[in-house]
Amino acid sequence: MYLLTFLALVCACQSNKAPSAIERPVGWELLDVPSNASLRGLSPLTSEIIWASGNKGTWLLTTDGGNSWTSGVIDGLDSVDFRDIEGLSASTAIAISAGQPAVIYKTTNAGKTWVKKYEGSEDAFLDGIAFFKDQKGYVIGDPIGGKWMVLETLDQGETWKWLDSSPKAEQGEGSFAASGSTILVDRDFVLFSSGGIKSRIFYSADGGHQWEIYDTPMLQGEPSQGIFSLSKLDNQNLIAVGGDYLKPDLADRNAILSDQANGTWRMKSESLPTGYRSGVAYFPRYHWAIAVGPNGSDYSKDGGLTWERFSDEGFHAVFMDKAQGSVWASGIDGKIARLVY
Repeated sequence: MYLLTFLALVCACQSNKAPSAIERPVGWELLDVPSNASLRGLSPLTSEIIWASGNKGTWLLTTDGGNSWTSGVIDGLDSVDFRDIEGLSASTAIAISAGQPAVIYKTTNAGKTWVKKYEGSEDAFLDGIAFFKDQKGYVIGDPIGGKWMVLETLDQGETWKWLDSSPKAEQGEGSFAASGSTILVDRDFVLFSSGGIKSRIFYSADGGHQWEIYDTPMLQGEPSQGIFSLSKLDNQNLIAVGGDYLKPDLADRNAILSDQANGTWRMKSESLPTGYRSGVAYFPRYHWAIAVGPNGSDYSKDGGLTWERFSDEGFHAVFMDKAQGSVWASGIDGKIARLVY
């Protein structure tokens, strides 16, 4: 009896120490997914419930951690690229397209049917979607007539309004629909990034009514350059990654940091991710920032100051689940993977 109690205490102590003993990610576990679509939309809710979307009108859902999937084509739109998706529950999700038609669709029955909730004009291009507490959400779209498309919903995606207060853009400035992660939302806080001729941060502290604009040192000046993904490290610190998608191996000014949402962005990194990066996510359990791109994956254990490559597996997008227990990535040819550590 005493021996069993002693062994139980030893195991408990080892279990409590286990997270700190893990120094780096091992790699990625690729899942068997019933799709060959290019998957840029990714929304893990828990380690079991994950939504994904991509070209050919594709949507996918697993509720058992990737052991089985349901999938289909959103409203028969098999030529449309749904580059972002926001899962609200195991039954409800909202998907947005990039290109034409510029549409927002919603399902409330686990993908069995999808209902169109918004359609933009013929020159609209939607880049990313983010929600706070399931009710309030925002979509960022490329500028039209020199004004950004900032769409807002206050009723779980049933109706959408283009905010009259959307900020102005400069000529040659747009956002990227590479991973659906150029926009962050938290309570009244809305933040999105641009790229191209200018790569800037647009910040609102009041739900998009007033905006502050910040220049960044991210690689920029060409249509293929700029910020491609944003993530919060904590309540104050943020990280952005990007580069030049036409030069996937270029490790130049592709990761920047800010110590507050409405603050100056700096190139603080002592070493950089090993190429263009289209997605970044922070995993607080081990204090890792995970960045992905077509040529591989990198991680930082010091808040983005130094980076180390841990996998040659390439992806479009990376997200931590909303329960903060797992990290997932998606990419070409129906690729979805779970971070192994």
